[in-house]
Amino acid sequence: MAYHQHRFEKIEDYLHHRNPYLMVDEIVSITPKEILTSKTVSGEEFFIAGHFPGAPIMPGAMMQELTTQSAGILIAAEYNPMSDYNTDDPFFNEYALGVLVKVKLARYKSFARPGDKLTVKVSLNEHISDVFDFSAAVSVGEKTIMRNQFQLMNIKSSILQGQ
Repeated sequence: MAYHQHRFEKIEDYLHHRNPYLMVDEIVSITPKEILTSKTVSGEEFFIAGHFPGAPIMPGAMMQELTTQSAGILIAAEYNPMSDYNTDDPFFNEYALGVLVKVKLARYKSFARPGDKLTVKVSLNEHISDVFDFSAAVSVGEKTIMRNQFQLMNIKSSILQGQ
C-alpha cells in the first residue's frame, strides 16, 4: 500500500477529535518514526472537576488518550493511505486512521495536575500492514510520569461506522 505524506497547519487537520475530547495542544515535531507533542493541563478540562474534588489530577485514561492521539497524528502525517483526507467529513474517508486496538502496558509514576505542561514522546516500534506498534512517555519537565505501549490500526471507515 502506498502512503501519502500529509503536512497540515492545525492539529484538527490530522485528527477527527474535537473539543472537548481533543487532547493535543501542540505538535512540536514529526518524523516517520517519532512525534513530540504537548498539552498544558488547564484544570478546566471536562474530566478534571470530578477527578478528584479537592485534589484535581488528569486521569490516567486521558494520558493514554493523549499518547494515542499523538500517535494518530503521526499516522495521518506519515502513513496515510489516502491521497485525499478530510477531517471535517469523516464519511468522506475510506479509512479511519489510528484506531486503538491494544494497550500492552501502561505504567503511571506520578500525576498530571492543573498548570502542568505535558510533553509526549511517541515512538513507532513496528509497522506491519495496517497495524502500528508504539511506545510512549509523558513527562512534566524532566520527570517521566507515564510510560505505555499500544497498537493502533487503520481500519475501513465503514467498520467504524458499524456498516
